[in-house]
Amino acid sequence: MSGNVRGSIWALLSAGVAIIQITLVKILGETLHLTEIIFFRQLFIWGVVLPVMVRNFPEAFKTRYYGLHALRIVGALAAMLLGFAAVINMPLADATTIAFSKSFFVTIFAIFFLGESVGHRRWFAVGVGFIGVIIVMQPGGEGASFGLYGLMALGGAAGAAMVMVIIRRISQSDATITILAYQSIGVGVVMIIPTIWYWQTPNLYEFGLLVGLGCISVLVQTFNIHAYRAGEASAIASLDYTRLIYALIIGFLLFGDWPDETVLIGAAIIIGAALYTIHREARVGQKLTRIEENTGISGVEKD
Repeated sequence: MSGNVRGSIWALLSAGVAIIQITLVKILGETLHLTEIIFFRQLFIWGVVLPVMVRNFPEAFKTRYYGLHALRIVGALAAMLLGFAAVINMPLADATTIAFSKSFFVTIFAIFFLGESVGHRRWFAVGVGFIGVIIVMQPGGEGASFGLYGLMALGGAAGAAMVMVIIRRISQSDATITILAYQSIGVGVVMIIPTIWYWQTPNLYEFGLLVGLGCISVLVQTFNIHAYRAGEASAIASLDYTRLIYALIIGFLLFGDWPDETVLIGAAIIIGAALYTIHREARVGQKLTRIEENTGISGVEKD
């Protein structure tokens, strides 16, 4: 199989497993506090990362970007605290749809963190995408997506986008284990005090779900790494939107939720705008590569 085909298979698996992950968060959130759920999730990630950190100590912690690592921890905390809170309290498909706005926040944050130049076409796509978000959230209407939890879902998307953009920046010089080490330790340490404060001893059923959540969280990251290692980034990123299909099915079967047509229309607008943004980023990247190969000069391409 070609690289893109192998990458696509990994990406589809990753999307499905990611929905299982937030489904477990939604179920656990009915009885356990969110901070306890996140802390247990981090414990499993520590189990994967810690042996590698020990083998590569102290090199695993060498970096020039201490400030960006701290900001990445803030973004990761926002993504999980806000995003998971929205998932727990909203229909699965609604929360998943609003989370797709991450692509538009990535475009905006890339200007400030990466110095990228964004042309009128991508700005138009961002504007259209946020119109789709407004349609899904239905301000002033009776839709379940609007209100505090809808805004939390949007804030979680912004936090996830910040993490992605910062990773693009620091990955140019920092090793993968360094990137993993600072976030896994930072998020886990921050969660210790609120976990103790809100602690509720999980029963056997809840503990089994927490173990499953930890294993699934590791699988999501592993599948993503395999997907982007095998295929082209633009092709792989577009498959992330299959999560909505999984969310629709699981949300209906487990929770009896089915979004109204307004949410589906907004979802179509968001996904269409996001796919166009991915397409333009890929085109610009190809143009810049050709310019550098032919002239040896790095340029900035506005699209």
